[in-house]
Amino acid sequence: MKDGDDFGKHESDDPSDEFQITGSDSRERHVPVMVRETLEFLDVRPNGFYVDATLGAGGHSEAILHVLQQGRGRLLGIDRDPTALALARERLRGFEERLIAMHGNFAEIDRLHAASGLPPADGVIADLGLSSMQLEDASRGFSFSLPGPLDMRMDPQSEITAEAMVNHSSERDLANLIYKFGEERHSRRIARALMKARPIRTTTELAQVVTRAIPSRSGLHHLHPATRTFMALRLAVNGEIENLDGFLGKVLSVLAPGGRLVVLSFHSLEDRPVKHAFQAWQSEGRARILTKKVVRPSQAETDSNPRARSAKLRAAEKNRD
Repeated sequence: MKDGDDFGKHESDDPSDEFQITGSDSRERHVPVMVRETLEFLDVRPNGFYVDATLGAGGHSEAILHVLQQGRGRLLGIDRDPTALALARERLRGFEERLIAMHGNFAEIDRLHAASGLPPADGVIADLGLSSMQLEDASRGFSFSLPGPLDMRMDPQSEITAEAMVNHSSERDLANLIYKFGEERHSRRIARALMKARPIRTTTELAQVVTRAIPSRSGLHHLHPATRTFMALRLAVNGEIENLDGFLGKVLSVLAPGGRLVVLSFHSLEDRPVKHAFQAWQSEGRARILTKKVVRPSQAETDSNPRARSAKLRAAEKNRD
């Protein structure tokens, strides 16, 4: 991955970090983050039942399925992106007897788990955010460095696109959206520029308008000026924070007593609701926090996989009472 482009997740609470690319080998981009730590906190057992609520490229599921190979365990993998789901199924060929792959939104984990017919889960993992394979497909419209349609939908069946949001929202709504989800202090100036430039149809058009609208960021040359705006639109188009809240509101219902939840996040907008949910569960006597402090990847992992740099892992265990 290359410094200065869209993806890299570095050690920072800046939500825009999710869009910086930090390498070039496509195989590296599909390396799951903190696999060893995930398996340890999930306490994966060969005869257990597990849910990967954000299947993606299938990296974490593959590690879990290797353990399940030794027993009679099963895994439910969920993803809202049908392209990602197809790629994961291909990657996980050979595990079909133990894998149930379903298209769906993890905000409906209770319904999807019930439909799978599996018993209460011994563990659930959610790896949040945008995957590199989504970012690198220009036709999906996630990247400001690749020319493509202004789409940004994780599920192509969703109705709202980034193009519709940019071209039909009011100036005030755009400014509020960019400030709330992008933490962009120039949100009003950007919204004003977007209104004047309409219609905006492509990713590169949008990036150019935003870049011209705001002053240069001295000392932040690694960060493209459009980074925060692109992330804000993506989060809004896909309802990511709302869906995370929905997931956190339902996930305990699918866990068996003593079952564990592991959540990987990459910026504060994701990590904050996870932290608060865990604290609430513990204070209510519903779960026990296993990670007194957020767990970060080792230096060795960040050296080999720069995408991991801003990853944060939190884990909790559902009470047995």
